[in-house]
Amino acid sequence: MVIGVPKEVKDHESRVGITPAGVKALVDAGHKVLVETKAGELSAFPDDEYQAAGAEIVGSAYDTWRLADMVVKVKEPVEKEYQNFRSGLVLFTYLHLAPIAGLTNALLEKGVIGIAYETVRDRVGSLPLLTPMSEVAGRLSVQVGAAYLQKEHGGRGVLLGGVPGVPPGNVVIIGGGVVGVNAAKMALGLGAKVTLIDLNLNRLRELDDIFNGRLYTLASNSYNIHRAACEADLLIGGVLIPGAAAPKLVTAEMVSKMKRGAVIVDVAIDQGGCIETARPTTHSNPSYVVDGVVHYCVTNMPAAVPNTSTLALTNATFPYVLKLAALGARTAIREDVGIAEGVNTYNGVLTYEAVAQSQAREWTPVAKLVS
Repeated sequence: MVIGVPKEVKDHESRVGITPAGVKALVDAGHKVLVETKAGELSAFPDDEYQAAGAEIVGSAYDTWRLADMVVKVKEPVEKEYQNFRSGLVLFTYLHLAPIAGLTNALLEKGVIGIAYETVRDRVGSLPLLTPMSEVAGRLSVQVGAAYLQKEHGGRGVLLGGVPGVPPGNVVIIGGGVVGVNAAKMALGLGAKVTLIDLNLNRLRELDDIFNGRLYTLASNSYNIHRAACEADLLIGGVLIPGAAAPKLVTAEMVSKMKRGAVIVDVAIDQGGCIETARPTTHSNPSYVVDGVVHYCVTNMPAAVPNTSTLALTNATFPYVLKLAALGARTAIREDVGIAEGVNTYNGVLTYEAVAQSQAREWTPVAKLVS
């Protein structure tokens, strides 16, 4: 198979879909890898490392897409990349289709086999390709939030850890999944007072044990969320419904009652966000203010630390890349239930229920299409 690795074009997206180590493994397995020039440069993987691993460096994105049987990316394609779609092309990347009807339309119209990292499942039903970036984003949310609490960024001027004689800042985390746990680790490490809100009481019990009582836990309901938001210096949204739009758990009214200069980091913004006042931002223009509250809603947060993020992501994605290359998409989808769960579009048919529900479309299970 010919695998294409284009340079990411989303604003300040500096990760890359395959590392030189991955290229060598693919070439050793008999495949051909095309890497667009400078695709890995911002992740500290220059062209010469790819060439040494056996890749062919391609001068343009157009040729990288045109000549490849499968394209491996990091972020969902932006509109100017839609022209590269064609029937039968396998696209393996984050797609986050639920809030992006235009991308869904383009994939369906061109007959692309779109396999989304965020919906691939492993044998125990978890999301192995979402986990590493959720770990990065969760930890980064506190790092970013702490910076934006500084007065120069419009924040309240609060040091999260406080100092002797001065209380620490209040961090409120909504969601007890991978993002929430990693945010809690960072916030507690800085010495902040941390409250985590989740709907699952068993999960709250588990987290209480894991953090040995250092973490305050609250059952998720509108009353508790409202009270916690009013007390927060930093509010982190980390709610996920796989493949679907995130629920709006923090309303605009709640935001209006927050402290002036408080900071919101909505990590769920890739799936539409769980804060009603959140809207997607970029690394070039990352924040805005609503009712005196600073909002940071960058849709590709892990791109701020591309070397770490690329290595963490490709550690998880590469075994699937190798399997898709070895078996071909149709056979891999038929034989691997986890990969089948990742298929969002297949030859012009929408195949993921949560996306269909979010966009009020019809869908067909991919198993019926490949049997």
